[in-house]
Amino acid sequence: MSAPAMTAAPVRPERIGAADLAALTERVAKVTAEHVEHTDREAAFPVAALAELRATGLLGLLVPVEYGGLGGTVADLVEASIALGRVDMSVAMVFAMHGQQVAALVRHGGERLRAEVLPEVAAGRVYLASVTTEAGKGGHLLSAEAALAAADGELLVDRFAPIVTGGEHADAFLVTMLSPHATNPGQVSLVYARRDQLEIERSGDWQPLGMRASHSVALRLRGRVPEHQVVGAHGDFRSVVTGVFGPLAHLGWSACWLGTAAGALSRVLRLLRSPEGRKQSNLESELLLTRLSRARQRLDTVYALLVQTERTVAEAADLTPPRIQLRLNALKITAAEECYAVVDELVDAVGMRHGYLKGSPTRLEQALRDLRSAVLNYSNDRLHLADGRLALLDPEVRFG
Repeated sequence: MSAPAMTAAPVRPERIGAADLAALTERVAKVTAEHVEHTDREAAFPVAALAELRATGLLGLLVPVEYGGLGGTVADLVEASIALGRVDMSVAMVFAMHGQQVAALVRHGGERLRAEVLPEVAAGRVYLASVTTEAGKGGHLLSAEAALAAADGELLVDRFAPIVTGGEHADAFLVTMLSPHATNPGQVSLVYARRDQLEIERSGDWQPLGMRASHSVALRLRGRVPEHQVVGAHGDFRSVVTGVFGPLAHLGWSACWLGTAAGALSRVLRLLRSPEGRKQSNLESELLLTRLSRARQRLDTVYALLVQTERTVAEAADLTPPRIQLRLNALKITAAEECYAVVDELVDAVGMRHGYLKGSPTRLEQALRDLRSAVLNYSNDRLHLADGRLALLDPEVRFG
């Protein structure tokens, strides 16, 4: 297949403002809401929401204005992910993970690769999927088993991944593999590959408990890409992880989870305040009021940690100190646990009909299923082990 024509998007005069971002995100949220029941029921990828992400230019949120993008910040990505998570966690995660991939290209892509790809992302023509999982190592980012081969200025890709979120609908991929001359499993390279540069074979089906619309099927990718499509230095994916992949994963995921839990609480509160809710519920019940209080407390706690962590990432010249890594991991662990706990307690608060059964306007049962994946998405157990080691490296227990 020949490469698609690279037509630059019009250069925007300045980065997007908060009001415009909110308006564009609301457009995507509206389309998402129209299809959320179908995509969850059928485990179908949210193609309509992706089309609106393309049309609004939000796929190019983190693309600099000189490449035609919206020039947004990580804080903008966080706010948009929260807003989309209120409607559908799968759509929010698809968006946030795409943003992570774009940020890696912006920060670590070579000049030629950025010039080829970023205008296409800005124009809505490139949705990026991440290929980092591998059979036997799960989602561990800093090692790889499948190796790149180099020949005649090209890199040969042959990679199986058990989970590729949105992979069947992606226009391109960022793929982790062993560097061509690696001497140990930690010398990992990140490679950009367009769909038309690959043969793609799907394996198995996607029928999970939650996150059904993420359509994270297993894929085998085979093909050849030019040498300049390496992102960062060969074998130095660790730098990409430390500076981009890790921080944006934890910030983006946590924003999606927070949005999902906040959306669930909002729908419960609207139900309780409705005429039907006032008839069926005792709004003076101390147990109900206490549960609502705890739910809001948990959400405010996660939001405060999310905002503080985003500021830390934005302001720090170096993200490797233990205190910063501990904060990033604490955000992911806390958001995963607390957002799930919010919805779990809301199920108790409103009971069987509106908490446990499908068909309720609260959609608590979907939110609960979706958020159950949060502690598993790069396991909290694995992060606690890492944090124990990091804590030993910071005996002063510094925060600032």
